[in-house]
Amino acid sequence: MSLRRLSGDPAQADRWCARLQEGWAASPPRLPRLLLLLAGTDTAAVPGISAAGATPAARQRTAAADAELLLLGPSQPRPHALPPLPAGVSPALIAHVVVQALGLEPLVIDLGVPLAPAVPHLSLGQAPARCLSGGAAMEPERVQRLLRLGRRWGERLAAEGAPLLVAECVPGGTTTAQAVLQGLGVEAAGLVSGSLRQPAHALKRQLVERGLAAAGLGAGEAASPEALLAAVGDPMQALAAGLLQGAAQAELPLLLAGGSQMAAVLAVALALTPSERRPQLWAHAAIGTTAWVAGETSSDLGLLLERMGQRWGQSPLAFASALRFEGCAAPELLAYEQGYVKEGVGAGGLALLWELSGRSPLELAQACDRACAGLRS
Repeated sequence: MSLRRLSGDPAQADRWCARLQEGWAASPPRLPRLLLLLAGTDTAAVPGISAAGATPAARQRTAAADAELLLLGPSQPRPHALPPLPAGVSPALIAHVVVQALGLEPLVIDLGVPLAPAVPHLSLGQAPARCLSGGAAMEPERVQRLLRLGRRWGERLAAEGAPLLVAECVPGGTTTAQAVLQGLGVEAAGLVSGSLRQPAHALKRQLVERGLAAAGLGAGEAASPEALLAAVGDPMQALAAGLLQGAAQAELPLLLAGGSQMAAVLAVALALTPSERRPQLWAHAAIGTTAWVAGETSSDLGLLLERMGQRWGQSPLAFASALRFEGCAAPELLAYEQGYVKEGVGAGGLALLWELSGRSPLELAQACDRACAGLRS
């Protein structure tokens, strides 16, 4: 394998990878269960905060279009066109290629998006979160319901015996991630990535400071994780943190597919979990991201994970896939190498699964190249 360990104990990393690989060797194979969590936050409407759609209006259909691309693929008619990007193509294309090749069956869950996807999905009937700058992103009752639901789902899915992979599509979600990390005492300013080629660090910092101040929460001051999520978080974080707690309690491996957004999910789960039960989280949870996030010079996921380790006494387990697009013909894929697109819809974690299944990153790049040609035809 050529995947790269970003953080965590090497022996633990070997054990975790072996648990995932056991599933392919079983008869019948125990394929990972993929959950794609769609959520919205009005933070995405702030001009200059995101490139997950070139305009705030375009970002309203990002989650729907990505879910449709994941399930239907590039060559099928899709009800909602992909929103225009400054360059490149949605990482949902990578996710679709892996899902098809590995025979995964995604479950799409709508936690509150501006536009629902026109593909089979589970809807929780909620609206997007409010902008974090107001310090009242969600009602506390909503946060509690999502946490409880996530824990129940994690426990029930664990009973099936298959590993879980949690992916997300939340335009504006790296800013809510930074806010939650800051509120939990992790100095994240300047380290969190984003969909823009150059992350809007100054704008993110300003919004985060305003949101925490409006909620009466100074960065790092004592506040319950639930109150913090309600003040400056998004729905994906609450459900995913609950899922992680439930799955870890049942000792089920769970892969958080993403970068800084999934670091925030892990941070919330750690803050919610009593110290004597945290070893279960450390042992069973891992973050999987792309090489583009891991190698980005304008953010630093490795240092962010290191600071999380300082905060909670152990470094999180995290990997970066080896997928690269240097030799591809499609200009939309070459844009990844230029920093225009980096991560999303579980692309990094799914590329990691591809490698753990015994396939090469080059094969995945070639398959994405072919799929991209179908997207343009």
